[in-house]
Amino acid sequence: MQGSLGEKIGEGAFADVHAWAPGQVIKLFKTGVPRRIALHEARMTRVVFAAGVPAPEVFDEVTLEGRFGIVLQRLDGPNLRQLSRSGTISPLQVGAILAALAISVHKTPAPPEVLSLYDWMDGSLRVSVGIPQQIAAGILTLIERLPPGDRLCHCDLHSGNVIMTADGPRLIDWFGIVRAPAALDLGLCQLLSELLWEIVDDPERPRAVNAAMQSEYARLTDMSPAALTAAIDPYLPIGCAFALLSGTFPVQRERLIQRVTDAMISED
Repeated sequence: MQGSLGEKIGEGAFADVHAWAPGQVIKLFKTGVPRRIALHEARMTRVVFAAGVPAPEVFDEVTLEGRFGIVLQRLDGPNLRQLSRSGTISPLQVGAILAALAISVHKTPAPPEVLSLYDWMDGSLRVSVGIPQQIAAGILTLIERLPPGDRLCHCDLHSGNVIMTADGPRLIDWFGIVRAPAALDLGLCQLLSELLWEIVDDPERPRAVNAAMQSEYARLTDMSPAALTAAIDPYLPIGCAFALLSGTFPVQRERLIQRVTDAMISED
C-alpha cells in the first residue's frame, strides 16, 4: 500500500514518526543519520517480528527527499513513559511491565542474524569518532572477560519504547539488539535510571521504576535479589559504552568514560 507523509506523531534522537497509510506509520530518519543505521534497524525489526517478539511489523522501506524511512505497523496507544509521568500508573506497575517484556524477549531464541555483543560493539566502535581508541580497546577487553551468553537482548528497554496497545505492550526501536546474557539488558536499564536521575522532573521515578523492574524480574525468574545484582554489576561499564555511542548524554560523557576506565583498571 503506497502511503503519503501525514501528521507527525512522534520524535526521537534519530528519527521522526509520521502517519503514512491506514494502520501504518513511517519512521523517517533525520538528515545526517547514516543510512547503514536505518537499514540495520529495518532488518533487525523484521527479524525479531518473525521470531515472535512483541515488535511492529515492517511493511516497506522508502526514501523521501533524501531521507530514509521504514514503513511500520501503527501501534495505537500511549507509551509507558506518558502513563508514568501522568500518574496513570505507578512506578511499581511500570517496572512490572518492563520486567515481563524483558523476560519475553530473553526467552525468545536469538535469530542467527543478530550479532553477538562483542561483534556489535566492535563494529560500532570502529565507526565512532567520539570514543578514544584506548577506551574502545578496553571496552572490547571487558566484554571478552564477561560470562558467555546467547540471549536476545533489546538494549534500549525503557518506558518510552513501550507502546501500550489494546493487545498489550509492544516494544519499538530494535536497532541495538545483540546476543548476550540477559543481565546486559538489566544493566542498561539500571544505568539509564542513574543517568536520568539528573535530568528528569522527578528524579526518584526512574530509580523506583528500575528497582521495581529488578524485583519483579528476580521474582519471575526465581533469582535472589543479591544474585541478580551480582549478575548485573559487570555490565554497567558496558552500558556506559552504549551511552557513549548513542551521544544522548553529552553532559555525562566524561564520567561515562571514567567509569569505563575504572572498570578497566580494576580488571588488570
